[in-house]
Amino acid sequence: MFIILFLGVICSFKGIITKEGSKQLSSVELNIVNPLLIFMSYQTKYSRELLGGLLWSFLLSAVSFAVAILLSMVLVRKSREDRDIERFSCIYSNCGFIGIPLINGIFGTEGVLYLTAYVTLFNLLVWTHGFMLMKGERDFSSFVKALRSPSVIAVFLGLICYLTNLRLPSLLSGSLEYVTAMNTPLAMLIAGSAAAQTSFIKAMKRSGVYLVSAMKLLVVPVVSFAVCRLFGAPQLVLMTVTIAAACPCATTGTMFAIQMDKKPQRCSEFFAVTTLLSALTLPIITVIGSL
Repeated sequence: MFIILFLGVICSFKGIITKEGSKQLSSVELNIVNPLLIFMSYQTKYSRELLGGLLWSFLLSAVSFAVAILLSMVLVRKSREDRDIERFSCIYSNCGFIGIPLINGIFGTEGVLYLTAYVTLFNLLVWTHGFMLMKGERDFSSFVKALRSPSVIAVFLGLICYLTNLRLPSLLSGSLEYVTAMNTPLAMLIAGSAAAQTSFIKAMKRSGVYLVSAMKLLVVPVVSFAVCRLFGAPQLVLMTVTIAAACPCATTGTMFAIQMDKKPQRCSEFFAVTTLLSALTLPIITVIGSL
């Protein structure tokens, strides 16, 4: 995955993937490939065990987000200049671009099925709590927008098909699987292209980068894992939620910052630095989670 990410960096430097091209690829990933992968993860034989695991995943995902929000409020002080941006970056991970292909590569479709719970809560929270956090005011109308996001719609449609045992014809499902196979390489090329547009030298001179990186990549996932482990959930579900929480900062923060004119370059720096550092921290979190 990270070899493909560096290929994206090279493509950006060579002008093969431009800034506008990266936005278009991101649109394809977010609105087509990613939702289809989520939907197809539900195209499996119904079993009470899988349904139970999915319910566990919703519970642990809620606990994980609660832990992240509390830690951000405690460890990122109010006096910090970029407090809202830093708190947002500590809480919300790139569970779509990085998490889905990573979980799919490690645990397969069952892992992606459990990850859909985390992605669903992410979309609901990021467009409500996250949006209000970045904006600095309450705006609950964003909740409706979150429900209309392609990923959330894919979860609900997939869940209906799963519970009713409705399966797509083999010709259609085979075609869609070709599209979903694009998820990992496309996501990594986009991540690499975005990282290439950031000045790491300037980024490393700011203390906020170190605080956010430590919080997002180590503190939040380790504490979340420790708390979630107390519930006695299945190991695969626990690992899926832990890895999702340990993913680098969400690109959504940069998009919000652009819309609100709230230092998008800072969000981009957090994303780029944590994305590269996650090549080291994700294996560490995976080992800790398997103990």
